[in-house]
Amino acid sequence: MTTTTAPHFETEWAHWHSDREERLRDPLGFLSLTALIWLTDQPERLPDLPGTWWVTDNKVFITARPADRLVHEGESIAGVQILRPAEGAPGLHVRHEGRVLEVIRRSGRYAVRVHDPAAPTLRAFTGVTSYAPDQRWVVTGRFLPFDEPRTLTTGAVVDGLEHHHTAVGTIEFTLGTVTEKLIAFGTPNDLRVLFTDATSGVTTYPAARSLSVGAVGDDGTVVLDFNRAANLPCAFTDFATCPVAPEQNRLRIAIEAGEQDPKLGGARA
Repeated sequence: MTTTTAPHFETEWAHWHSDREERLRDPLGFLSLTALIWLTDQPERLPDLPGTWWVTDNKVFITARPADRLVHEGESIAGVQILRPAEGAPGLHVRHEGRVLEVIRRSGRYAVRVHDPAAPTLRAFTGVTSYAPDQRWVVTGRFLPFDEPRTLTTGAVVDGLEHHHTAVGTIEFTLGTVTEKLIAFGTPNDLRVLFTDATSGVTTYPAARSLSVGAVGDDGTVVLDFNRAANLPCAFTDFATCPVAPEQNRLRIAIEAGEQDPKLGGARA
């Protein structure tokens, strides 16, 4: 392990942690989700939602009346509205009073995610329990780029879905006497990793945690601050479609740093 010489390590981590919790309090963020409803090719009314919804020819159709109070891009939906959400991207928003109905496409399937500022999960949230910050978990690694970026496919927390990531290389690092490797996604100027370790399913979320690594240094090194290993949205809600960690990123060691699993008592409520 590498010990950082940053004089305000704990203060900087506390600021990061506070900012992270504030983002989670977004009234229309992932903690506001109350439903994930998969659409079919049959027009149907969805539970607790106005209008009629269905999918045809890779397009989502919504029929509504003005009294339904559905709004897309500032215009009331009166008649038929067609939406074309992009695969894997943030969804297109239809507003219904204070709620946002997010229309998404995942692995060729279409769904509506309901964001409600009055969601019980959001109301109950008072923070995320993490391991205490410790400089021992700030590790220097070496980035080994691939000749060309490649697509790496992982599963998801929802059966039948896939995620396609742009993998640009591997990061090699040593903790104690163990040398590990992680496949990195993104670009050399903005790397991130999804990983599991020996704490996954014990004290941390089992599917994956995410770590932003940042840019590769001029000497080819990167800094992995595992104190900032963060939960994916699916750790907080059953209505997310997050990826699981790739097999290559399932570490043998226990990373006793970063955010813990809210569903195992890690969320203060």
